[in-house]
Amino acid sequence: MATSTHCPYCALQCGMRLTPGNDGAGAVSVTPREFPTNRGGLCHKGWTSAAVLSTPDRLLRPLVRDADGSLVKTTWDEAYTRIVRGVKRARARSGPDGVAVFGGGGLTNEKAYTLGKFARVGLGTAMTDYNGRFCMSSAAAAGGRTLGLDRGMPFPLGDLDGADAVMLVGSNPAETMPPFVQHLRSARERGGLIVIDPRRTPSAALTGDGAGVHLQPLPGTDITVLMGLLHLVIVGGGADERYLADRVTGWDAVKRSAMMWWPEAVERETGIPVAELRCAAKILMKSAPVVGGHGAYVLTGRGAEQHAHGTDTVSAALNLALALGLPGRVGSGYGCLTGQGNGQGGREHGQKCDQLPGYRKITDPAARAHIAEVWGVEESDIPGPGLPAVQLLDALGTPEGASMLFVHGANPVVSGPRSGRIAERFAALDTLVVTDFVLSETAAMADVVLPSLQWAEEEGTMTNLEGRVLRRRRAVPAPDAADGPRDELRIWHELAELLDAPAGFATDPADAFDELARASAGGIADYSGLSHAALDAWELADDEGGTGAFWPAVRDAMTRPDPRTVGTPRLFLDRFATPDGRARMIDVRSAGVADDLRPDAPLYLLTGRLLQHYQSGAQTRRVAELNGIEPEAFVQIHPLTAARLGIGEGDDVEVRTRSGAAVGVARLSNDIRRDCVFMPFHFAGRGAANLATNPALDPVSSMPEFKVCAAAVARFDEQDAPTGDDDAAHGEHAARAGQAVRA
Repeated sequence: MATSTHCPYCALQCGMRLTPGNDGAGAVSVTPREFPTNRGGLCHKGWTSAAVLSTPDRLLRPLVRDADGSLVKTTWDEAYTRIVRGVKRARARSGPDGVAVFGGGGLTNEKAYTLGKFARVGLGTAMTDYNGRFCMSSAAAAGGRTLGLDRGMPFPLGDLDGADAVMLVGSNPAETMPPFVQHLRSARERGGLIVIDPRRTPSAALTGDGAGVHLQPLPGTDITVLMGLLHLVIVGGGADERYLADRVTGWDAVKRSAMMWWPEAVERETGIPVAELRCAAKILMKSAPVVGGHGAYVLTGRGAEQHAHGTDTVSAALNLALALGLPGRVGSGYGCLTGQGNGQGGREHGQKCDQLPGYRKITDPAARAHIAEVWGVEESDIPGPGLPAVQLLDALGTPEGASMLFVHGANPVVSGPRSGRIAERFAALDTLVVTDFVLSETAAMADVVLPSLQWAEEEGTMTNLEGRVLRRRRAVPAPDAADGPRDELRIWHELAELLDAPAGFATDPADAFDELARASAGGIADYSGLSHAALDAWELADDEGGTGAFWPAVRDAMTRPDPRTVGTPRLFLDRFATPDGRARMIDVRSAGVADDLRPDAPLYLLTGRLLQHYQSGAQTRRVAELNGIEPEAFVQIHPLTAARLGIGEGDDVEVRTRSGAAVGVARLSNDIRRDCVFMPFHFAGRGAANLATNPALDPVSSMPEFKVCAAAVARFDEQDAPTGDDDAAHGEHAARAGQAVRA
């Protein structure tokens, strides 16, 4: 029987059906279904998503590291015993904060909520954060301070369908979430697609043949580009002055700053020709509601946000959108394209180091009292804020940091910035516990590995890039064995009991969601009107499996009979979520990259995603069909730059920065600027791009500057390769991870 559920990858959460083989244990077939985000389409990853369910190296038993350094199969009781001993040692050495937790944006809402609770009252530690810090933190920070809350897209994705213009700032959905592209059709047909990106990505290529304009700036100059566009809007009479007077504060200061950036100054700083900048501004102005246009949208992605000034970049994008009068109007707006499958829900309910469920601040006394009551603990039992991800990971194994770490749903030794340093810190831990369903590069370093269920084997909910809460449904049975994989809810429940935690932990996903709903009640991200039973009941009338419900979905408001009207699809129509209901423009300044070009590093290293792979590649590199197309790391380089450096197509190329070095195969392309090279970040080993990325942090969001740093690029000769500290750390990681898993 087919089960309606959603893709396990990106935040588009495409609707699909899974049908097991006739014997219930054979191959699982995937078919797309009609759903508002994908409308019956799937990308290559979605079509092949079921292949990971039967990957030959699926983890089926707990593993522990023996005296010889090998991971060996064991029982759950022995694994738990090792973990409890490790917790006691860490607490004895450093107190509760001697234990740390690192979560992931792919966990269901139930798991994200429970992991935050487990960290704070199961382990008693403040030291918890998650890989969403590497994804959405800058957009979240900017949205919070300007709009009063962060919901990636505060409108349904389908609203883009009628727009005259859509501007993508540092986003490449044609590769990262291909079904999204159909929502750009209207803007393209009207010549209104604007893409800001240093590379001519597949998304940028969609602007060709009169469909729009591609602005290809110097890396790290997005703020200048956005302020230049705002300048042209102002002098062109395109600002919606009535909207600004009625709904916005801070306009005067922002307007003064923007007036400094006339087009010729922007061209000098960014390399974008004046004519192209004027063309983009004209498209936006004629599409805005103030002049009777059909609407315009400004959308940001990781290319704009993963910078040491990423929060200010998003603020500059928000300033432009507000000046045009877009947010809070049907048919126009600002949004951020969330990357991870549950990147939105994961940060709403307690995985971030400074937040409690419902998007509450952990320092707010009222929030702490509310959560303490739901959890049945004293307010004093809840720790205060901990360290953001980069600082948390960098302190591991040091006298000031935790000596034990739990990792759930993440692979930071591939996905974290300056990943050689992360591997070094993991190797210094007394105890590393990793829960996963495959032996990822991080799991291969662990002292204890706990096998978990996969997405098609579990029940739960996800929150997609629109803030739409969706049902994930079990489609296939979990492996049946006494010491086989377990659901994380059960794992945390059992560990909490062994650790004498002061709170109880639900093992049933529906019960965990009901508790989450109570905890979120009254918060910014209010799920109190939702439940598994309600979502399932509403969806019974829909043969296609339902469309979920948007938060906030307040219990007292859940009286409308039509399930398709439940929740809040469009935010800010009447007021913004600030105390006075007005959006706050932030007066930002242009800033360069943290690690800029110099004589010994004359090229910019850019990083990003590929169509065939997802995040660290731990899943997609195990799918033969995907890995066969993109099997290894590569370095995209302009032919003229390659010729100057003596590099030919297919040569091994080393990209070396202050953080470390990565190696990939040269791909010559005119789609990249001559002062840049590009590497995808999905690969491990010497091809791990994040060995070389810059860990410099945004001062507001603590987002690392993944997207750009200065690099030296040369043909790579294995025999002549230098060995630095980070290369040695990576070698130690590889040696430890390479130990055989023995029966």
